[in-house]
Amino acid sequence: MKPGNPLKKYFRQDSVLGVSLDTTRRRVATGLGAVLLGLVAILFAQAGDIAQHLFLVFDSRFPYAALILTPAGFAAVAYATNRWFADAKGSGIPQVIAATRDPEGMAGGRLLALRTAFFKLVMTLVMLLVGGSVGREGPSVQVSAAIMVKFHQMLRVPMTAGVLIAGGAAGVAAAFNTPLAGVAFAIEELAAAFEQRVTVLVMAAVVISGLVSLGIAGDYVYFGAMHETLSVSAVLIIAPVAGILGGLAGGLFARLLLHALQPQNAWLRKARSRPVLLASACGLIVAALGIVTGGSTWGTGYETTRMLIEGSGASPWFGPAKFLATLATAVSGAPGGIFAPSLAVGAGLGQLLTYVFPDNPMGAVVLLGMMGYFVGVVRAPLTAVIILMETTASRGMILPLFATALIADVTSTLVCREKLYHGLARAFMPEKEKKARD
Repeated sequence: MKPGNPLKKYFRQDSVLGVSLDTTRRRVATGLGAVLLGLVAILFAQAGDIAQHLFLVFDSRFPYAALILTPAGFAAVAYATNRWFADAKGSGIPQVIAATRDPEGMAGGRLLALRTAFFKLVMTLVMLLVGGSVGREGPSVQVSAAIMVKFHQMLRVPMTAGVLIAGGAAGVAAAFNTPLAGVAFAIEELAAAFEQRVTVLVMAAVVISGLVSLGIAGDYVYFGAMHETLSVSAVLIIAPVAGILGGLAGGLFARLLLHALQPQNAWLRKARSRPVLLASACGLIVAALGIVTGGSTWGTGYETTRMLIEGSGASPWFGPAKFLATLATAVSGAPGGIFAPSLAVGAGLGQLLTYVFPDNPMGAVVLLGMMGYFVGVVRAPLTAVIILMETTASRGMILPLFATALIADVTSTLVCREKLYHGLARAFMPEKEKKARD
């Protein structure tokens, strides 16, 4: 091409139609990334449902085979993860939080590499295939952030924390079909200091991935519509009880998990030094709980949670058993999220509250139990309220949900001062960042 060619000059311009080339590339990267992560989220959700269904079919035919299959599956996943992809351990949300501390440095490493993300997807599906108490929402966040990073690298767009935040937010939105919750999650959990200029990036990613999900899966309410409400007098009694009990239980879960994954005493350090053996023991606990509860603690707990919201009963031991199954699965270090299992534990807690408040609508009381426990675990009250409101279409419960969330958030800090995801993120942070936080 000859010097002075107008086409060459066009691409050398600092702006096109008044928009800088950097801005144009960033918008293209965000749009393409959001489309792909929306597709991946839908496929991942469908594959997860299939994996869990296959395990339930197998378990119904061979009720005690889980005593062998589940520990063996946990051990295999732990071995593969520790051997090849240690950055794929656990939820996925702590990895994204850690990466936002040093986006340029971390984006080029293994933490948000596509191969790490692909491995995490596969191992999460394997965990569902062997009965692990895991969710797909946390992995969706890490995978979505990895996809965003890749597209921005391909188009040579400077890496910022906003790119990772937008990817993670879109992952939450696509996983639950909750666009507002995706934005709230970005503000409340992923970004320590949410900047105004990141807002458009996050909203664009959430909208595009949401439209992809909507076009493929259709419009749906994750847990089904819940139209029950509570009187003001009932809210004044039930919301504080649900908030206090849920906050205590959720804070206990967070404290136990942080203590187990960041051991301070010699016995726990020795146990963690043998990850495959530890995972096998955790798998055996999960298998025993699944058999004792008739299979209600397997997988995400979605079906039982939906039944409780709709007013159907479950075993009163479901909540405590699901608590232990989720804790054991998380302690094993296997890839998998805790969002959906935590909502299931909260539903079990809510069911126990219905025995104390039998004259009130079961679905509404269960919802407050879910709110109290979920906030107690993740300490993100705004995100929790919006997630439950969007996944149950329960707009009439928004004020009781907010009241429960605020009480649970305060109560949880009495048990566990550090936010769970931020505590877990320390394991993935650069050494200088770890020292600064310590």
